[in-house]
Amino acid sequence: MQKIKSLMARQGLKSPQESMADLSPVENLRIPSKEELRELREQPIDPQAEQEIIDSIEEVYFSNDSFDMVQHELEKLPPELNLQELEEYRDKLKRQQAAVSKKVADLILEKQPAYVKTAMDQLHMHFTQAIHNTVFQVVLGYVELCAGNADTKFQKMQYKDLCTHITLDSYIPCLTDLCKALWEVMLSYHRTMQWHEEHDRQENTPIPDDVPAAESDELVVDRSYVKKKLEHGLTRIWQDVQLKVKAYILGTDMSNFKYDDFIVVLDVISRLMQVGEEFCGSKSEVLQESIKRQSINYFKNYHRARLEELRMFLENETWELCPVKSNFNIAQLHCLSVPSSLIQEFKFMGQCRSPSVSPSRQAVSSTALAQEELLLFQQYLQEGNPFEMHIEHKEEETEDVLASNGYESDELEKSVYQDYDSDSDVPEELKQDYVDEQTGDAPLKSVSRETIRSKKKSDYNLNKTNAPILTNTTLNVIRLVGKYMQMMNILKPIAFDVIHCVSQLFDYYLYAVYTFFGRNDMYESSGLGLISSRLRTTLNRIQESLIDMEAVGENAGVLGPAEDRKEKVPSPHLSQLVVLTSSGTLYGLAQRVVATESLVFLAEQFESLQSHLDTMMPAAKKPFLQQFYSQTVSTASELRKPIYWIVAAKAIDYEQMLLMMTGVKWDIREIMSQHNVYVDVLLKEFEQFNKRLGDVSRHVRIPLPVSNVLWEHCIRLANRTLVEGYANVKKCSNEGRALMQLDFQQFLMKLEKLTDLRPIPDKEFVETYIKAYYLTENDMEQFIKNHREYSMKQLANLVNVCLGSHINKKARQKLLAAIDDIDRPKR
Repeated sequence: MQKIKSLMARQGLKSPQESMADLSPVENLRIPSKEELRELREQPIDPQAEQEIIDSIEEVYFSNDSFDMVQHELEKLPPELNLQELEEYRDKLKRQQAAVSKKVADLILEKQPAYVKTAMDQLHMHFTQAIHNTVFQVVLGYVELCAGNADTKFQKMQYKDLCTHITLDSYIPCLTDLCKALWEVMLSYHRTMQWHEEHDRQENTPIPDDVPAAESDELVVDRSYVKKKLEHGLTRIWQDVQLKVKAYILGTDMSNFKYDDFIVVLDVISRLMQVGEEFCGSKSEVLQESIKRQSINYFKNYHRARLEELRMFLENETWELCPVKSNFNIAQLHCLSVPSSLIQEFKFMGQCRSPSVSPSRQAVSSTALAQEELLLFQQYLQEGNPFEMHIEHKEEETEDVLASNGYESDELEKSVYQDYDSDSDVPEELKQDYVDEQTGDAPLKSVSRETIRSKKKSDYNLNKTNAPILTNTTLNVIRLVGKYMQMMNILKPIAFDVIHCVSQLFDYYLYAVYTFFGRNDMYESSGLGLISSRLRTTLNRIQESLIDMEAVGENAGVLGPAEDRKEKVPSPHLSQLVVLTSSGTLYGLAQRVVATESLVFLAEQFESLQSHLDTMMPAAKKPFLQQFYSQTVSTASELRKPIYWIVAAKAIDYEQMLLMMTGVKWDIREIMSQHNVYVDVLLKEFEQFNKRLGDVSRHVRIPLPVSNVLWEHCIRLANRTLVEGYANVKKCSNEGRALMQLDFQQFLMKLEKLTDLRPIPDKEFVETYIKAYYLTENDMEQFIKNHREYSMKQLANLVNVCLGSHINKKARQKLLAAIDDIDRPKR
C-alpha cells in the first residue's frame, strides 16, 4: 500500500484507478461528500501550518493495511488519565484528520475530470462487455442444446462462427431470446440515463453566491460532459447490438425457411429496428442491409417455388366455378395470410407508415392503439419485454390465420364461399324443381339450388347472385399476392423485387389462360383483329421473359444457359380432364368463361391495389409499375375476343349456309315476297345457340359482356358469310338484288328477337355490299377506293356481276386493276 504521506508529497496521482484503490483500504479515511469538500476548502488555514500538522502524524499510521489505529491509541494511554491532556490530544488528532481530509479533498477536486472520464469509459466498457457476454451465452446455450452430446468445443468459438451452428428449428426461439436479452441491456442503459437526468434536475438549483466561480464552472462542466458521453454511448451501444444481430442473421441460410417463419423473423427484426429508433434515433442501416440480403435470397427462392406451384395448380385446374359471396374481393382473402395490422393498412391505403415501425405496432382495438402510442421504453420500463409480447401476439395470429393450408379446413376462408342453403341431407325427390300449374311460377319457399340456377336473366346470369367468377387457382394467386404484400410492408427495401414478382404471378396466369383457351392460328388469321397489337406485345413479352420454352416437348431434358433459364418457368399444359371439342358443351364454354372471367376478376383486384403499390414503389421504379398496369393488367378483358371467337366460329354451321346460298337462283325476273330457306336454317342455328347458352348458364353465370362478345362474334361471322355468299353469285338481276335485301331484312328482324345486342354488328357491312350492285362505273371506282374492308374477291364480283353487262372490257380491266393496286388491310 502506498502511503498517504508520500501520495500527497508527489502532489498528484498516477491514475484515478490507482488512487481510488490506494485510498480505499484506509479504514477511517472516508471520502467526503461534495458538501463536505466545499466546507473543508472554505476553511482558512496557513499552508505551512497545514504541512506541519501533516508531518506531525506518526509514521506508523502509514505502516500497513492491517494497522488498527484505535488499538494503537489505546495502548499509548497512561495508567492514570488526565482529562485536560486527553482533550488536548484529542484536539490534535482532530487537527491532523482535518488537514489530511482537506489535502485529500483538494487532490480529488483537482483530478475530478479524470475521475469522470474514467468512470464514463468504464461504464461503456461494461455495457459493451455485457452485450458480448449476453449474446454469446444465449447463442451458446441453443447450440449446445441442439448439439446434444456432440464433442465440439463450442465455447472456444468466435461468436460469428458460433452463429453458423444454429439449427433451423431453434433459429426463431434463439433470435427471440437474443432480442429479449439485448433489450434488457439497452433498458439498463436507458435507466442509467434517466437516473442522471433526474439527478441533474434535482441538483439544478441556483448556486449560492458564496460558492467560488471556478467551482461552479467545474460542476456545470462535469454534468455537461456526463450527459454528452451518455448520449454518445447510445449510438455506440446500438451499433454493437446491430453488429451482433447482423452476425446472427447472416449466420444461417434462410432461403428454405417456411414462409410463416420467415415473416416472424422479419417482424422481430422490424421490432428491433423500432427499438433502435427509439433508443438513439437510428435508422438501423446495418440491420436493414443484412436482412435485405437474406430477404432477396429468400424471396427469389420462395417466388421460384410459388411459380412452380402455380404451374401445378394451372395444370390440374379443371376450371370449375368456385362459389364465393357476391361481395367477395381481395381484401377478404388477404386477411388469411396477413396480420391484422396490415389489414388496417390495406383498408386505408392512403396512409403510409414509417419504414422503421413494425407492423405489429399497428393494433386493432382502440385500447391497443392507445397503448401502442406509448414508446416501448415507456411501456416496458418497469416490467415485461416487447419481444415476448410480440412473439406471443405473432403465435396467436399464426394460430388463427396461418395454421390452415387447405381451403376446406380454414374457417376464415370458408366464410368467403357462397352461403347456399345446405341441402346435402335432403332426399333427392324433395330437391326436384316444380312449377305452379296455374300461375306458371315457382313457389317462393323451398326453392332448391337447381331452381335458382335454372332461372336466368337476358344476360344468362344466375338469378340469385352476381358473384365473382373465379377458381381455386385464382384464390391461390390472390393468397400469394396477400403474402407478397405482407413481406413488402414489413421490408420496404425489397419492395420493387416483390412487386416485380407479383406482376409475374399475373403474367403467368394471363399467359396460361391464353395458351389454354385462346391460341388458335386458324381463327387468329381471320383478319378481324381479335388480338390487339398491345395484347400481342404483352404475350410476346411474357413468353420471352418468363416462359422457359426449352423445358417443353422434346427439349425437356436439354438445358440452356443457367443465367437465362433460372428466372423462367415452363409453359403450363391444359389438364386432360378439360374437353374443349364437344359441341354439346359449346366447346367447353363453361370452362372458358370461368378461366377468362377469373382473369378479368383478378385484373380488377390488381387495379384496386395500384395506388397502394405505387406508394411502396421506389420513385425510380414507378415507370415499371405504370407500364405493367397500362400494358398488361388492362389487357385482361381483351382476351375475351380470341377465346370466345373459337366458340362462335364452331357454334354455328356457317359452311352449311354458304353451300345453301350457292343453290339460290339470283337472276330472277320478278319480285319475290318470300325469303330463301337458307335464312330460316341460319336463324334455326341461332335459336339453338341461344338455347345452349342458356344450358351453360345453369352451371356457370355468363356475364353480359361475355354474352355480348359471343353474340357479336356469331353475328359478325354470319354477316360476313352472307357477303361471301353474295360474292359467289355468277349472275344477278335487279330482282335478285331485291331478294338479297329481303333475305337480309328477314334475318335481322328474327335475329333482333333473340338478342338485345344493339346495333347489330356488321349490319352496314352487308347492306352496303348489296347496295353496291346498283352503282355506276364511276361510283364503283370510288367505292373500291373507300371500302377496303371487302376482300379482293368480293370487290371483283361487284365489277364482274354488277357492271359486267354495262361496261366494256377495257373499263372492267381498269376497275380490276384498281382492286389489285390497292393495299387492303383486313378489318
